[in-house]
Amino acid sequence: MWLGGWVKDIMETDFIKFLGTAGARIVVSKQLRASGGMWFSLCGLNVLVDPGPGCLVRCVSSKPKMDPMKLDTIILSHRHLDHAADVNVMIEAMTEGGFKKRGTVYAPEDALTDDPVILKYIRNYPSEIKIIKAGGRYQLSDAVFFETPIRHQHPSETYGINFFTPGYTISLLVDTRYFPELLQHYKGDVLIINVVRKTVDKDMQSWLYHLSMKDVKEIVTALKPKITILSHFGMTMVKAQPRIVAEELSKETGLRILAAGDGMKFDIKSVC
Repeated sequence: MWLGGWVKDIMETDFIKFLGTAGARIVVSKQLRASGGMWFSLCGLNVLVDPGPGCLVRCVSSKPKMDPMKLDTIILSHRHLDHAADVNVMIEAMTEGGFKKRGTVYAPEDALTDDPVILKYIRNYPSEIKIIKAGGRYQLSDAVFFETPIRHQHPSETYGINFFTPGYTISLLVDTRYFPELLQHYKGDVLIINVVRKTVDKDMQSWLYHLSMKDVKEIVTALKPKITILSHFGMTMVKAQPRIVAEELSKETGLRILAAGDGMKFDIKSVC
């Protein structure tokens, strides 16, 4: 694929910054792991996904600092607090307190209508708020777009994300119960998986709406991404030590699998 020189240069510096890796209530509430979400630098765009509790603090305390006023886009996969608690303060920061009307916010409809998490008074601050839906395609720039291919099986309206650029793709498989259709839709070069539990007891299977390591093994074995990054850890994953769990699965499958850490920066050029 031919790339203009400017795109090549920008891609050299593209990255994913894990502002936090906490998942589920206890790990978030106790801040055993931070819960700030993910910052994507994609072909010159700055995209924040799922700004959970502490996102603003994690941005400004990051080394180097992640300047919220340089954000172009904020995306919510769903409205649960571990993914959306800081969305209002991040919109305010992106727009310099509402004095500069800029940036676009993407969110499911129920984040705006059903017990909304985006406050009404702040909705005029960004340039636009767009509702994401199953099968949606959203252009962020000439070089970057994302899709929300399928609604996940989760208590609130929830969508995973596929980012497309001229040189690589990134899939973000967020909170959901496992179901076979997932394997049809998340085929990015980089696959980020929210994995809350190490294992799942049989009595949990009817009500648990998160992935376990058993599910992760099935997913990566089928899709074989260039690299899988695990994040959004619940208590059983934290106790099992995600780095060790990822290393064990990597050895078992022969695939490149990493566990994200709070503040970890992943350079995308390493897989391009």
